[in-house]
Amino acid sequence: MLNIQLARKYGVAIFEIAKEDNKLEEYGKELAQVSKDLFSHADLKGFLTNPQVQPQAKKDILSKLVQGEISDLMFKFLLLLVDKRRIVLLEAINECYQELSNKERGIVIADVTSAFDLKEDLRKSLGKKLEEVTGKKVQLRLHNDKRIIGGVVVKLGDKRIDGSVTGRLQALKAELMASN
Repeated sequence: MLNIQLARKYGVAIFEIAKEDNKLEEYGKELAQVSKDLFSHADLKGFLTNPQVQPQAKKDILSKLVQGEISDLMFKFLLLLVDKRRIVLLEAINECYQELSNKERGIVIADVTSAFDLKEDLRKSLGKKLEEVTGKKVQLRLHNDKRIIGGVVVKLGDKRIDGSVTGRLQALKAELMASN
């Protein structure tokens, strides 16, 4: 619980700075990319999050990997996280930041699950339809699950729209069972 609170504190801090600098989208992209790049490699993640590794060694690695590739502010933020021994929270900080940034910019996330990859034109039309329904800008987060057979399942906030073949078969089964 304490880690979630700490991550939120740092996420809010970087969000406030981005808002003040009028760079919500820019800093958000950088934070997401850095989080992904640093923590998608198990060895690098292990090194950066290991409490036995000296902070200076972590800073040296970060300097070699990301300095000059990201904004000075974001680089200094990473160094601060290392100094405070909070780099382990980077992914949670990113999630908090993205949530705050999306809310500020009026963006809602729609988790779209389909059996196969959706074609670009289908993604665009689905996004437009969801924007019409919600009245907000919608960002699609795509997932694949072959168990749904076909169609899509959309989760938008606490709403779930099941347009999958599996969902329709289950509804038909429930209807048939109810009529007996």
